[in-house]
Amino acid sequence: MKLGTIVIKGQSTPIVRVDEETAVSLSDLYQAASLGAAPPSVLALIEAGPKELERVRAALKTALGGIEKIDIRNADWQAPVTRPSKIFGVAFNNQALTEIAHVKPTVPMFFLKPPSALTGHNKPILIGSDYGRTIPELELGVIIGKQGKNIPADRARDYIFGYTIVNDVTSTGLKFQYDAIAIDLAPNNVEPVHLNWRRRRDANDNELYFTYHTRSKGADSFGPMGPWLTTADEVADPNDLEVRAYADGDPLTVDSTKNYQFRVEEIIAEASRYFTLEPGDIFHCGTTGKGVGKYPRGHLSLDLSRSEPIVSVEITGLGRLSNPVKHFKQT
Repeated sequence: MKLGTIVIKGQSTPIVRVDEETAVSLSDLYQAASLGAAPPSVLALIEAGPKELERVRAALKTALGGIEKIDIRNADWQAPVTRPSKIFGVAFNNQALTEIAHVKPTVPMFFLKPPSALTGHNKPILIGSDYGRTIPELELGVIIGKQGKNIPADRARDYIFGYTIVNDVTSTGLKFQYDAIAIDLAPNNVEPVHLNWRRRRDANDNELYFTYHTRSKGADSFGPMGPWLTTADEVADPNDLEVRAYADGDPLTVDSTKNYQFRVEEIIAEASRYFTLEPGDIFHCGTTGKGVGKYPRGHLSLDLSRSEPIVSVEITGLGRLSNPVKHFKQT
């Protein structure tokens, strides 16, 4: 089943896909099936639990015939889940990227993205005049279905509601202009943990580097997602999905989630050691790493601050997410 969220007459409306061109609203489906009041959002449906999702599946089989279909070809899309409590990103989770690391990570490295960064299919990615180099990062999104803490990796899939496509837009210009700093640590304050993650030039090299990702990852429109949330039962293995991306129709990358450094189950398990996962929480599982054609370095070859392409991402079984890039004068 594929769920989405669009705006109809100014109202955020959860929908269920019927085919490539049509969908029905969740409220119309509930009314036709005499199910009472429908959950007002996709997040509310997730929070209602598996039994509620089964009621939706049953209604699609028995009550679909008499419902007015929505033409979604020109729909006003939002992210499928508009207000998650948390959006996790996983940094350097592609083996092609970790090959250049001084020290490979031993666990997933997380950052958080604000829900206000989310935007929908066909909505613009907005690049300000002072953002500097900005790149797309084309990724599998995982949506959590129930609360969990200290989840074992072998049970992590039990906590997944579904999957989507995300573009983790990243401004390295903002990151290094405004949100990065280097310091020299006093020798008497140096401990092994401060320096084990980097190469030292010599015994007197006590430089530390701090980077804060909030601005570079979380600016408005830096979280395209969707258009669909595909329920977990339709994805046999999230660790073996082809990811293709395009810039104005030209191939940008061809990769696979099987090239993740850490599998989806390991990501969820590790995060749950530190954070209580809530229904609707989203994981960006890691960008593609392989370039193709005129983009030999893939997403690293495409600076969105220098052009205004339409960036599209396809993942096997999940659909296609497209977003035009638009520049604006930063005030």
